[in-house]
Amino acid sequence: MTLEAFADTIVPGEKRSVDDRAVAGAAAGGGAVASGAVELLETPAVGLATALGDIVDALNGHALEHAAEHGLALDGSVPPFVALPFAHRTALVQTLTGPAHQQRDIWVALALFSNMAFDTAAHLHTAEAIEAGHPGLATLGFAKPDADGVWRFPDYSYRRQLANVHPNTTASGSPA
Repeated sequence: MTLEAFADTIVPGEKRSVDDRAVAGAAAGGGAVASGAVELLETPAVGLATALGDIVDALNGHALEHAAEHGLALDGSVPPFVALPFAHRTALVQTLTGPAHQQRDIWVALALFSNMAFDTAAHLHTAEAIEAGHPGLATLGFAKPDADGVWRFPDYSYRRQLANVHPNTTASGSPA
């Protein structure tokens, strides 16, 4: 729940239900949580999976300190970071990712992977993510592949061809 709240602070989305505490509902549509930020963080390829428990503990510790500094009474039925109002979550994340914070690299990595889940669906096959209606790719207007699963763009992105296709390029588009 704490990782969801952190990801939602980075790329906010709408609540999944009226009882949702992790997602603050600060924006319409699906945000990082609906885009699979926690699933991405839990993949071994990211390199944080074994440390996530310690990261969650540290984040909740920082949330308790933040609450004490600002005179906030936190709801004890949810983790401390989740209990913070959205504006305070945002302020705490700004501090944690700021240049003066000693653990900055950890918090910036968490923020980057939260963005990555939304912007690229890095934990999913792109065509399958688009087919499933991945919120981030849909928001960005990511084009669907052709029927054969290959992306082709009849209009060049710069409205002109920048280079000729290399003569050894295979039919699948891979360089030889």
